[in-house]
Amino acid sequence: MAGVRKRLVTAAAVTAVLGSLLAATPASAAESVDWQPCADAPGVDCAAVTVPVDWAHPDHGTTSVALARRKATDPQARIGSVLMDPGGPGGSGTEQVKTGWSLSPEITRRFDTVGFDPRGVGASTPISCGLEELIADHPRMPRNQAEFEQLAEYNRKLGESCNRLSGPLGQFGDTKSVARDMDAIRVALGEPKLTYYGVSYGTLMGQQYAELFPDKIRALVLDSNMDHSQSTAAEFLISETRSVQAEFGEFVAWCNRTPSCALHGRDVSKLTRDLQDKAARGELKDPQSEEVIEPLDLASIFQGNFYTPSWGRLANVLKSLADGTAPAASARLRGEIPINYVFQSVFCDDWRMPVHNFAELETYRRVAAAFAPDVKVNSLGWRAVTGCIGWPNHTSNPQHPLQVHGAPPLLVLSSRYDPATPYAWSQAVARQTGNTLLTYDGWGHGAYFKNSACVTKATDDYLITGKLPAPGTHCAAVEPPVTALAAQPPSTIGF
Repeated sequence: MAGVRKRLVTAAAVTAVLGSLLAATPASAAESVDWQPCADAPGVDCAAVTVPVDWAHPDHGTTSVALARRKATDPQARIGSVLMDPGGPGGSGTEQVKTGWSLSPEITRRFDTVGFDPRGVGASTPISCGLEELIADHPRMPRNQAEFEQLAEYNRKLGESCNRLSGPLGQFGDTKSVARDMDAIRVALGEPKLTYYGVSYGTLMGQQYAELFPDKIRALVLDSNMDHSQSTAAEFLISETRSVQAEFGEFVAWCNRTPSCALHGRDVSKLTRDLQDKAARGELKDPQSEEVIEPLDLASIFQGNFYTPSWGRLANVLKSLADGTAPAASARLRGEIPINYVFQSVFCDDWRMPVHNFAELETYRRVAAAFAPDVKVNSLGWRAVTGCIGWPNHTSNPQHPLQVHGAPPLLVLSSRYDPATPYAWSQAVARQTGNTLLTYDGWGHGAYFKNSACVTKATDDYLITGKLPAPGTHCAAVEPPVTALAAQPPSTIGF
């Protein structure tokens, strides 16, 4: 558990948020934005917008939502602002903009790039949770009912500490509240209608904005979608795990056709299953640190390297584990995508997927594993579901099929092989909203950031002109590099 403790201590620097939803008119609470140069980012302006903690009761206190802006590079061609969110939940849009995150030069020429930190996150008014509760040892993959109850107790105590330390904001951070904040930002920016790009969990913000404010949309890009109609823990875990297994198959095919792959010529599936067996017996160790690699750690290695994808690096790590050698990067690759308490708090407020006992959880794990004989489990999906076991707050924004009426055309994007938000989820969102799905026939999370000129042009054309690609448009895969990392979406903490 030492590695887990270390990762959780690191996560303690991040803020969390819980929440609820209800109606109010965001425009009534909005203000103009007082932009000032960011002290820590030359060329970037910083600001904040004040919004109600509880949109149903605007007089019950306020909270601050942080913004960061890079101005359009061609003022004469400027169309407006594009609001962007990097996902998570818990990703900081302001930090991403400060470090250069943006869409293509065609977009940055015509639009101000505006990132925001959802309520409770980053530079926005923070939520605090107890450090002792956060770093307490707990079973991540329970093996019996006693460990299941220990996990539930850990989650309960952590959630109670967030409630105790965070004040009223701790109860109002669900994604529908964030969507209302987005409309307040739109009004404060002076934009008659919203232009938005959301990736990963940022798509749920965009989806729920479209439900609440369909007539306030100029253009909405939803890249790598959450499917909020996934109704049960079993359904969620199975779809997540199948997505990772699908990319594993693509990784094996790449290794077979790529002589420079460290596992070229070897039976990658057999090697992986042998590693899984060793991890299940508690016999798999990091060759560099000698720390035991548990099954969920091994799953995280796959998950983290499938995002970009970084297949060459993954092959090196698997070879080192199988051969007992120590590549320089092996220690960095453990737990590549931790689920910190920002993620857990928000996710449990947006998703109601109860798991009542160990027998039920173990059944779900076994069923999911049957669809994924090599990777066994999606570490991100597992941690999302198990992180809500015992969570003390009610789910204020539970799942439902999307109900979007009166909105202009929306653009839905997805990679065909996405390890975090399955392709089927984007298909469902396109179907539920009656919109076009643009498919990148390649790999990884965040289709816009996969160096596909086809995806970039189709998305940029939509953002600039409102014109959608033809229904059923597919963009060819771009072969991943062997060593160098490709462009990727900024979210590395979750969806």
